[in-house]
Amino acid sequence: MPTLDFKGKQFIYGYHLTVPVRTLKIDKQKSLNIGGSRRKSLLDENLILHGDNLHALKALLPRYAGKVKCIYIDPPYNTGNENWVYNDNVNSPMMQAWLEKHGPVDLEDLERHDKWLCMMWPRLHLLYELLSDDGIIFISIDDNEQHHLRLLMDEIWGVENFLADIIWQHRYGRSNNAKLFSNQREHIIVYRKSDIVSHIRVKRDEKLNETYSNPDDDPRGSWVSSSYVNPALKEQRPNLVYAVINPYTGEAINHPTHAWKYSRNTYQEHVRENRLWWGINGNLCYPRLKNFLSESEEKGIVPIDLMLADIAGTTDEGTKQLQTVFQSGALAFNNPKPTRLIANLIEIAEGVSKKNDTIVLDAFAGSGTTAQAVLALNKADGGNRKFILVECEDYADTITAERVRRVINGVENATDESLREGLGGAFTYCTLGEQIDEEGMLTGENLPTYEALADYIAYTATGRALAFTRKEEDYYFGETSDIRFYLIYEPSLDFLESPASALDGERAEEIAKVCKETGQKAYVYAPQKFVSQKELTHLGITFCQLPYNIHRISDA
Repeated sequence: MPTLDFKGKQFIYGYHLTVPVRTLKIDKQKSLNIGGSRRKSLLDENLILHGDNLHALKALLPRYAGKVKCIYIDPPYNTGNENWVYNDNVNSPMMQAWLEKHGPVDLEDLERHDKWLCMMWPRLHLLYELLSDDGIIFISIDDNEQHHLRLLMDEIWGVENFLADIIWQHRYGRSNNAKLFSNQREHIIVYRKSDIVSHIRVKRDEKLNETYSNPDDDPRGSWVSSSYVNPALKEQRPNLVYAVINPYTGEAINHPTHAWKYSRNTYQEHVRENRLWWGINGNLCYPRLKNFLSESEEKGIVPIDLMLADIAGTTDEGTKQLQTVFQSGALAFNNPKPTRLIANLIEIAEGVSKKNDTIVLDAFAGSGTTAQAVLALNKADGGNRKFILVECEDYADTITAERVRRVINGVENATDESLREGLGGAFTYCTLGEQIDEEGMLTGENLPTYEALADYIAYTATGRALAFTRKEEDYYFGETSDIRFYLIYEPSLDFLESPASALDGERAEEIAKVCKETGQKAYVYAPQKFVSQKELTHLGITFCQLPYNIHRISDA
């Protein structure tokens, strides 16, 4: 398969593996409607994370690896007019010397495409880990990097996982200021995580339903008909050649040149189910098959790779939405996406399933359109979708999070009634904390919270986030289908040096009893143990000493 070579690739090829895992530091003052007394973790709420998205994505892995159903990102288009900065701290003197030549990446930087690719490479690797096996990623881009992005995604995600290049009409009119062509569309590149996504259907548009009617008052409701005649000739499909009976005249009908679309047995089923339409008085030459609206709504329709402005909105619409939320026309924010566009993409990821608890991640969150789209969908259908926004710029609080606060609480004078009333919901605002330093646990200088360490252990051991991680009285915090995880730990050096932090015989017997009942084995992480591993092995327990034995479990 052809691959893309670019300056700096050799230095950033495995860079995502070296990025340290950092904790998520909750800022309750900037969060909205969160409490501290319930058992549910605040990190299980909607999240707005302020920080470099490379480090933020790595920090999300222990809790969200393999859990995100829909990813939407809107990275810099690299037009040369954005003055974005590539400042990843890649540990290479040659890389550092190269990056020092230019600060903002602008039109005068002849290596701006190389820098853009270096920036995207590790982030696309981390996004791949976060996406669920049945998940889909959507990436907005324009012609400046679309061709490079396709090759990059083919190499990292697999060419077999490419699904579509959606063309979105982002504006109605043409710009006569353009010297050559006036651009009216952008690309949305679509990839899946795996071939589990092998069949996509979306909910039907109401306009399609207008073509259905019920001229014969069928109790099953409205329907449309489709031809019963096969495009194939009789000679091509002799097994589909037989006589059909017109029930009005009793006449046996054979098509003079073509076969039927369905086998004789299927035809007989259609007759029994009264699914053949011969016209009001039986005056059609050949039967037609009745397709009921109720069945079509359940099956859905295949999405197309064209999103017109009438369906998905425009950047002008996105600007007006942002101005409505802030009650101001003076916001300096270029070309925000409209919520209708994001809602359409989320619905593609969800398909026609009744599930509406999708986790949606936006790693270049900008003005927060994705959050508003998620909350609006939840308001409309009672869903429990969740958003995770990552924004590195200083406006993460004043624009991104503030927009979400306002749409949750209600926007005065908004023309949309649901927005005026408030979309409801809550979110946790986070920043990036210290990196999880295993050696730092020895001195007590860097002790992560129980929750952060448990997430980190589970992700390191299994390569995925557990369904939940929560500390119980016996220090159990989560499980896979065949392993129960225990972490005997408190973020206190006094505790870690005391006998209370040890796996002793009594604890081992209690853990073994539970595991015997559930048919699972146990992995226990603790600073010390008072029982030999031989005895623990007999009990079905593997002991992992903190901080040395946090590693991948081969059979997890």
